[in-house]
Amino acid sequence: MKNIRVGVDIGGTFTDIVIMDKTGEIITKKVSSTVDNYARAISTGLAAALGEHGLAGGDVAEVLHGTTVASNAILEMKGARTGLITTKGFRDVLELRLLRMPKLYDLHWDKPPTLVSRELRLEVTERIDAKGKVLAPLDMDEVDAVIDQLLAEKVEAISVCLLHAYANDAHEIAIRDAIRRKAPEMVLSVSSEVLPEIKEYERTSTTVINSYVKPIVGRYLTSLIGDLKSIEVTSPLLLMQSNGGLTPAETAAEMPVHIIESGPAAGVIGAQSLARRAGLDKVISFDMGGTTAKAALVEDGKVSRAEEYSVGGGIMIGSRLMSGAGYALKVPAIDLAEVGAGGGSIIAVDAGGVPQVGPESAGSFPGPVCYGLGGTEPTITDANVVLGYINPTHLAGGSVKLDAAKSHAVLREKVASKLGVGVAHAAYGAHLVAAANMIRAIKAVSSERGRDPREFGLVAFGGNGPLFAAGMARSLGIRTVIVPPAAGVFSSVGLLFSDVEYHLSRSYRQVIGTLDTAALVAAWNALESQARDKLHADGFTDAQIVLTRTAKLHYRGQAYELTVPMPDGPITAETAAHLGDAFGDEHERTYGHRAGPEEPVELVSLNLSASGELDTMRGAGRKAPPIPADPPGERQAYFGTTHGWMPTPILLRGHLAERVWTGPVIVEEYDCTCVVPPGMAVALDEYGNIVIRTVAD
Repeated sequence: MKNIRVGVDIGGTFTDIVIMDKTGEIITKKVSSTVDNYARAISTGLAAALGEHGLAGGDVAEVLHGTTVASNAILEMKGARTGLITTKGFRDVLELRLLRMPKLYDLHWDKPPTLVSRELRLEVTERIDAKGKVLAPLDMDEVDAVIDQLLAEKVEAISVCLLHAYANDAHEIAIRDAIRRKAPEMVLSVSSEVLPEIKEYERTSTTVINSYVKPIVGRYLTSLIGDLKSIEVTSPLLLMQSNGGLTPAETAAEMPVHIIESGPAAGVIGAQSLARRAGLDKVISFDMGGTTAKAALVEDGKVSRAEEYSVGGGIMIGSRLMSGAGYALKVPAIDLAEVGAGGGSIIAVDAGGVPQVGPESAGSFPGPVCYGLGGTEPTITDANVVLGYINPTHLAGGSVKLDAAKSHAVLREKVASKLGVGVAHAAYGAHLVAAANMIRAIKAVSSERGRDPREFGLVAFGGNGPLFAAGMARSLGIRTVIVPPAAGVFSSVGLLFSDVEYHLSRSYRQVIGTLDTAALVAAWNALESQARDKLHADGFTDAQIVLTRTAKLHYRGQAYELTVPMPDGPITAETAAHLGDAFGDEHERTYGHRAGPEEPVELVSLNLSASGELDTMRGAGRKAPPIPADPPGERQAYFGTTHGWMPTPILLRGHLAERVWTGPVIVEEYDCTCVVPPGMAVALDEYGNIVIRTVAD
């Protein structure tokens, strides 16, 4: 009987596996990631977890997976050799981009190379205007010659992106069909199928990225499905999308552009579920692993989403002012701010004598020096071992042994001696620098979005998130930190609370004051019909389908849009007034001002989120942990020059059910460590969450 569900999340250091049964109880397993073949860690780790608890592959109802395979292909520039067919005169759209400088005063910054080299970007004669009228017919003889040229160049994938194809896709479809006749097995992406929206660079870039990662994602999923079958897991495989919804593996293989940021999204969905269960309206999710730290906003029970973002080029941060470094993706994604700060982040002292943390990381191999696998550079994990925060014999339930002496030695040699301070002082300074880097991410999704972080709770998870969260929250004025059960593998837990989702869009330009209601109704009906067809094909009934409308608008003349909710129910003349008011409110909240009523507001595009609610074994959530029979332990931990070394109780989560504790306290678990600094109060709530109060009520 298939009565368990599996969530798997791959990180730069560890692969996290969570198994949930019908009652909502979970089993966790943390194994080292196998960077040469990520699928191997999943199959071997899952087989071990099933065997340890008397389960078999046939018991698995479904496998839910968050992966970084697609984003890694872009970051490492290891995607497919891709060709591009475009309208004559638009060969260099990918090269010109948006002419943004992510680092305003860095005169040495270079744009990353295009994903399609110039000799593989070919033009065809044709022209369609913005309303879909054919101005110049497609020259099919030229199309055949261009296809032959790309095939002679031995491209592995082809993208087709013609001017204004969102308004009329006839020419793109003709080219698509010609490619399929000549090369039936060619990997192919067509912009009118990938992103039927205005903005040439974003549409071209998104279509090219889909082609660039498609063969890599396809091979990975084929390998993973084969490895799962080898351990008798034959249940459906669903992939986490960048937008926070799940999609079948077959759909992900065809449209991998939607799983580029698959890895970080699941934890935010888990934080959203936790917030709803606990009755919290506003939380910030904070996920810190081995290589990066990520923050996202959950407001009024809804996840904040961005309509476009950049990937690759060395940065990904939520600030709207920091863009242009990577490759544009105009697909919905959870609005994440990400910085290169994790347990494996390398600590260094620059030429000016200033300590630096990251973004370089030791990864899973060789890892921090204390792992004893050949690492030579001090990391944040080494610093936390020196500070007494991490138990050298307890990491991952004791399966990873740490050499504390090596951490002391490398920090003394490469940090403390250069700064002229003691080892503990140097380690604490590195801890604070890492925290400051991560506070930037939290500010990027809160104060830079017009939200006051002091109004939010902080949900901390990941292998290192609970270790830093309380101190960071106090610095930001956040009063409450919540550390959920299984916090170290919480992104995998979040997968188990996600639904299958499709996000569809189409360009639709009208001024709100002269809105054609009948045409708008027809456009929405077409989108909703398309969404229902997709979900019906996945096996969902109408009763399981939930549709959510949003619209993008701007003041006429603006280059960028804001997204506002679209009212449910029939579309009437009042709908236009509602959209105009909602846009004005969002513009004022985001930018601090709004235009007068005489300024035309323009509807730019329609967006539909369609989810299929999984009829799955989500249970009522985990019960509070039992009170341990063993009394709390104690060890010395360092809390800066103000407090110095302090005797610190070492607790298990169940000890917090006995009473409210006052920091300093360290809570050790299989998958993470939670540090409560001096002066803060900590206890368990009714759901088994660790709740830290950073200031006295």
